[in-house]
Amino acid sequence: MATDPVRVLIVDDQPVVREGLRTFLALQPGIEVVGEAGDGAQALDRAAALHPDVILMDLVMPRMDGVAAMRRLRERAPASRVIVLTSFLDDERLMPALRAGADGYLLKDIEPSELARAVRSVGEERSTIDPSVAARLLRTLSEPGPGLAATGDGESLTAREREVLELVAAGRSNKRIARELGIAEKTVKTHVGHLLAKLGVTDRTQAAVIAVRRGLVSSPGAGRPRAGGPRS
Repeated sequence: MATDPVRVLIVDDQPVVREGLRTFLALQPGIEVVGEAGDGAQALDRAAALHPDVILMDLVMPRMDGVAAMRRLRERAPASRVIVLTSFLDDERLMPALRAGADGYLLKDIEPSELARAVRSVGEERSTIDPSVAARLLRTLSEPGPGLAATGDGESLTAREREVLELVAAGRSNKRIARELGIAEKTVKTHVGHLLAKLGVTDRTQAAVIAVRRGLVSSPGAGRPRAGGPRS
């Protein structure tokens, strides 16, 4: 049975970037580009009118930046999920974007196939995060200072759920976690669902934040080796 395509709104202040993304995504199965916007203010109007499943959002734009737009999208288009697509990887942009509700955070040097996969993933209500972003996030949150809060705790996590959580915090996909732990991907999905509920969060990115802040997983660089280092 065929499923509906993931409907995408592209938001970037550079026309050449929008054109490139539109041309590429239009060729990808299961993805439909429904519109474009050149800044955050325009994105709010387009999102309210078009009801996209996924919004590819640049951060640095005139009139209204991506973070401000995401905060207002909660009211204007609450069903739309946002993937930040940016050239910047610094705490001043990463943390506000996550707090504003980003469902994904990708860098513009991402491989095209990975971008298409991320769009489909977020369209299926799963979060996605670039491996280099995950590494930066873990480094940042392992240092003293304010983090993101949640109401749950990790006291009731099983040993297996903690193993899965550590790999989630390292940015691994369910398929990769299954391979590394030698268990079925369906089993991983079940563990992820349980640990999200126990931590009182709704997605993998929030789980990673809480896990590191509360010391529920190893410090960055400890534990299992990461596959593929951060991009230069």
